[in-house]
Amino acid sequence: MKPVRIISRIDIKGPNLVKGIQFDGNRALGKAEDFAYLYYKEGSDELIFYDTVASLYQRNNLLEFVTAVSRHIFVPLTVAGGIRTIDDVQHILRAGADKVAINTAAIHNKNLIAEAAKAFGSQCIVVGIEAKHRDEGWWEAWVDYGREPTGINVIEWAKEAVDLGAGEILLTSIDFEGTGHGFDIELTARIAREVSVPVIASGGAGIKEHVENVIQHGRADAVAVAGMFHYYYAQPLTRRYSASDEIGLRMGRQIDEGNVDFLNLRYGGLFEKRFKAISITGLKGYLNSRGIRCRDL
Repeated sequence: MKPVRIISRIDIKGPNLVKGIQFDGNRALGKAEDFAYLYYKEGSDELIFYDTVASLYQRNNLLEFVTAVSRHIFVPLTVAGGIRTIDDVQHILRAGADKVAINTAAIHNKNLIAEAAKAFGSQCIVVGIEAKHRDEGWWEAWVDYGREPTGINVIEWAKEAVDLGAGEILLTSIDFEGTGHGFDIELTARIAREVSVPVIASGGAGIKEHVENVIQHGRADAVAVAGMFHYYYAQPLTRRYSASDEIGLRMGRQIDEGNVDFLNLRYGGLFEKRFKAISITGLKGYLNSRGIRCRDL
């Protein structure tokens, strides 16, 4: 069994790391660059940066961000959101990313996957899939950061994307994302059985057992975690490393919306909080104790 990758997912709006539920109601937690550096130092195997408004505005705004963080973060970096052309892929990779994740543009122009894989190698090309459950055994692919339905069958689309040259699938359940209720195990397992490339499970981790389950029963090759890590490292008065200086990763002058309390207090009354915060090393240690190989702590 290959070691399972534990990936930190950082959704970004402007300079901030943001978190919400089912791609909606995002609230800022702190400066994304500081969280990225912290997660690297704490042992994350990879980082995923997701520009949350890129597809909406038809551009990716993370070039400067990636250029800055890649100077002091030395694990694979994947950039998602608003990547529409071969030139976009090239610019992101030149800025310091190791991979790009394409969703909206890949569905609208399937040749983009093949062209990008040919130009840069399949190992650089991740196809992001945002899935919403519709009927028994059927999930629909959505685009534009979970804003628009496509009518496309997720499982068939995953197989086609791999045939076109995708080197990985980043699978996010819209139904489970941000809820802390766990992953969509059935969907993850179905896609993992159908494709020959690694599947990254994303959306829903609330407790460490959820990560174990999506690996053991969902056959995920990697797991992207957001909320569990964010809650651990953004606790009030906690001071951790940053790229420049030691700072508190919570409310500060760089925050332009929302706050940590919104996330800690039942999402403003919409959902009961179901997250049990954990560190990256704590999660890896737990998985190792359950017989799941992780990369070195």
